[in-house]
Amino acid sequence: MSETWPTAGPAPSVRGLIRQSPEDFIVREQLGFEPDGSGEHAFLHLEKRGLNTSDLAQRLSERSGVPLKDIGFSGMKDRQAVTSQWFSVGLAGRAEPDWAQLEERGDVRVLEATRHGRKLRRGVHRANQFVLTLRQIEGDRDALETRLAQVQREGVPNYFGEQRFGHGGNTLAQARQWVERPRRKLSRARRSLYLSALRSQLFNRLLAQRVEEGSWNTVLPGDVCSLQGTRSRFACEVVDDDIRARAAAGDVHPALPLWGRGAPLQGAQQLARQAMILAPESAACDFLEAAGLSLDYRPARALPDDFCWQFCDDGSLQLAFSLGAGSYATAVLAQIIDYSTGDFAFGDGSE
Repeated sequence: MSETWPTAGPAPSVRGLIRQSPEDFIVREQLGFEPDGSGEHAFLHLEKRGLNTSDLAQRLSERSGVPLKDIGFSGMKDRQAVTSQWFSVGLAGRAEPDWAQLEERGDVRVLEATRHGRKLRRGVHRANQFVLTLRQIEGDRDALETRLAQVQREGVPNYFGEQRFGHGGNTLAQARQWVERPRRKLSRARRSLYLSALRSQLFNRLLAQRVEEGSWNTVLPGDVCSLQGTRSRFACEVVDDDIRARAAAGDVHPALPLWGRGAPLQGAQQLARQAMILAPESAACDFLEAAGLSLDYRPARALPDDFCWQFCDDGSLQLAFSLGAGSYATAVLAQIIDYSTGDFAFGDGSE
């Protein structure tokens, strides 16, 4: 069973349905750089419907004869959605396949095919653009409008979405079983999936505490600060008027640890608080360190860019916004509406 995390302010009172059809959940990956047009890697911009990223990578491997390890992509995208994203295929010494054949089953469109000198790596894309349609809206429309305006103005707690933990939390449950039986042999992909689920759970626990305290969007003494729209961060032992103003303007965010080995940046007071919150998860913490993961930090707040909405004639609500790589649209939705999911299998996430 997936865990429900606290929202900033009262839980949403308005209900609605997401993913009644794949077209209700549109995701467009924004790569953030232009492929250079030459090199040994084919760069493919593909649109898929009802297909997850891993399955499409497997199809590319089969079509090209290239091992799966030489297929690159930047982020996982939902299965039950219409999504576009980039893939790379290492073709050193190989003939270029006819990529149009990818369209034969009707669930993939080739939007662009070019070349680049390097393999596409995880997490390098700049952002994801979302167009979401929410149906069967029930509740006070004025309250919903207030929520929408609040999210537009203040952002949302940057939780890892439910997709990260598997349908009904199954991936996380299996990861915990692995912690208890660490000699169990796993594929490389499964190992990565389980480590990500464990790490994300620890982050969400730390963030949930900050949300309950009302400090998820406030820099506290000893926090690590993350610069909006970048991977830059710095320690903040003393919170002065400048830091407070920058946090209020959304230029900097408090950042919380993604657990792993390494010298922590946060101050002693924050380290002690975080250790207390994660005391019940000590086995998972030790396991992540033993697995060799390096300590990293993730912003506690996500600010949707170009956030706008409209109510349609059929009573549905359409949202449009962009999020930086690694943030989840479902974390935005959870702050706005008490949603349920349509009759589709669970997606694999959008990062």
